Amino acid sequence: MHSWSAPAVPAVPGEAAALRLFDTASGEVLPVDAGPVARMYVCGITPYDTTHLGHAATYLAFDLAYRQLLDAGHEVHYVQNTTDVDDPLFERAERDGVDWRELGAIETDRFRSDMEALRVLPPRDYVAATETIDEVVEMVAELLDRGHAYRIDEVVDGHADIYYRHRATDDFGYESGYDDAAMAAAFAERGGDPDRAGKEHPLDALLWRMERPGEPSWPSPWGAGRPGWHIECSAIARNRLGMGFDIQGGGSDLAFPHHEFSAAHAEAATGDARFARLYVHAAMIGLDGVKMSKSLGNLVRVQQLREQGVDPALIRLGLFAGHYRTDRSWSDGVLADARDR
Repeated sequence: MHSWSAPAVPAVPGEAAALRLFDTASGEVLPVDAGPVARMYVCGITPYDTTHLGHAATYLAFDLAYRQLLDAGHEVHYVQNTTDVDDPLFERAERDGVDWRELGAIETDRFRSDMEALRVLPPRDYVAATETIDEVVEMVAELLDRGHAYRIDEVVDGHADIYYRHRATDDFGYESGYDDAAMAAAFAERGGDPDRAGKEHPLDALLWRMERPGEPSWPSPWGAGRPGWHIECSAIARNRLGMGFDIQGGGSDLAFPHHEFSAAHAEAATGDARFARLYVHAAMIGLDGVKMSKSLGNLVRVQQLREQGVDPALIRLGLFAGHYRTDRSWSDGVLADARDR
């Protein structure tokens, strides 16, 4: 899948100070300490709606990291995915009466347009989940072969889905630092299925969902189906950046379960100790002091501001007005302050 056009970047001497970032796993600010080629993976959007300011703030934070790495003399291999096969996309497409592939393509194009307008440097590899089904199948097979995954008995509900044993690695939980209670709550809230009948443990994560009526599917050795959420990023990152890459990035809401399981899947499949060296998370954006969310209907979209004539440079400047790890709020005042700077 093609990325978006790169903005002009001024030539720099490559002598800036080494980049240091807060690592969620250790709870410390650590040097990135990359080699000549810095390797960074940032989780992308599920393309069922237009880019909102929370998305923009995350990608701007890692755009700044990208530029700092360039300024420090590194080449940067940046990979970003798009989760173009997932329940929210299918549900929105059904609601709107459009094909899920058409909706995904439309929203991905809008995202590219917003990123270009915000002058975000594009990833070298911009990868759709639907382009990597074979890679996912390969990793699921590796996990099954190592005994780290299992199939649910079809007798339970007629679907022999494949799940990951969440304790397959000795240090599961190291990335997020969540205790068991926090894991259980976040798993249920953020796309998990703790009550799925037939699972060995409520926290076991879906790897391969067997075909259901009306859902897209792809062939596999276990029957037609589609990937779970976390395994997509595991396969994409491992196969393009290798294990132990420098920065795994995303919004703070991805720390658990998504980043925890993405790391665990790859580590269990390979036997390597570390998926990424640093796990870095950008904070959430609210509106006028209230959490911004789809359920509240208060999302502020980049396209909406652009259509109102707001200069994208002001959006960029306004989102940079607060620390990237601090939850903060967007308001007319933030935009006015950006205009005055």
